[in-house]
Amino acid sequence: MGFDLATDLAARRRQHRLRQPLVMDGPCGRHACLQGQQFLNFCSNDYLGLANDPEVIAAFQNAAREWGVGSGASHLVCGHQRPHQDLEEALAAHTGRQRALLFSTGYMANMGVMSALLGKGDAVFEDRLNHASLLDGGLLSGARFRRFAHNDADALTRQLQRSEARRKLVVADGVFSMDGDEAPLSAYAEACEANDAWLMVDDAHGIGVLDDKGRGSLFAQGVNERTQILMGTLGKGLGTAGAFVAGSHELIETLIQFARTFIYTTAMPAAVAAATLVSLEKSRQDNWRREKLAALIARFRAGAVELGYTLMASQTPIQPILIGSDADAMALSSALREKGFLITAIRPPTVPEGEARLRVTLSAAHEQADVDALLAALEQCARILPDA
Repeated sequence: MGFDLATDLAARRRQHRLRQPLVMDGPCGRHACLQGQQFLNFCSNDYLGLANDPEVIAAFQNAAREWGVGSGASHLVCGHQRPHQDLEEALAAHTGRQRALLFSTGYMANMGVMSALLGKGDAVFEDRLNHASLLDGGLLSGARFRRFAHNDADALTRQLQRSEARRKLVVADGVFSMDGDEAPLSAYAEACEANDAWLMVDDAHGIGVLDDKGRGSLFAQGVNERTQILMGTLGKGLGTAGAFVAGSHELIETLIQFARTFIYTTAMPAAVAAATLVSLEKSRQDNWRREKLAALIARFRAGAVELGYTLMASQTPIQPILIGSDADAMALSSALREKGFLITAIRPPTVPEGEARLRVTLSAAHEQADVDALLAALEQCARILPDA
């Protein structure tokens, strides 16, 4: 039969699951420009509105003039420049860790950590709704791979108690990217401590957003001292690009020696690191961004529930509207786009079968009037759904 790619693509199209990139003709921000039309953007991860912040942009421009636009090599050859070092030290201090290590993407960070720490004879335990990068990292590590029910600390504990692995690593998102809910990290830490396991948290959607200084899920839930590995990304709450892992001196030194996704890739441009230093400081100082975001989240949730929409148990900027059918989710997304709102329909395999949704994301760049306009549009579009 060979590589019958056309048949596979046709099947995905029939299922309303064909993915296509949207070509943006403007920067990330409150508005998105697509095919010459302006939309209110409710699907980016720029939670604090820093991606297009003038001070962050200026830092990037100044650093590009000084350091160029490419690092030219991996960190271990000659690509580790002073802005990289400064950012690693700032991230370590921000997260209360001995050291931090930069990676080019969150995907590479998660793959690198698990491949460096785990192998045959070890075991990795993952929440069923973990991000794809965590699942892939666990599967490719060579360790025995176990998944436990979403946010179920008791199920995790039972699995840990049965395991006789040499090393046991529990891995979870701090904030789940498609549901917006938070992992019960204190219960996970307790399970790990009772069963000689380490805890790793991917806080891609918590860094910058949670805690009064934006230090993320571990500080918000009071488990920073009980969590051995923190992974955070720079391209969401902090508005730039890349990722980091923070932990003990021994952990970071181990990753430098054994994490292939760190060793064998070109370092991010120094200008990105310099811009992130500014956005990190703004995220720490500008608590008004988080306060504004919380008010917008509360307003959206109250309005959407009043309209009869089904929301998920999230108090974070990720506010999914559960629709169910792939076709209905696509239809609602399309109807909202016609009214000037950009919101992506999320379908399987990204989410479970029968749980297609519109993933609404809020930002401190939004205004109250934007949320009210979205709610008015949702009210008008509700009639296209079967049970409206």
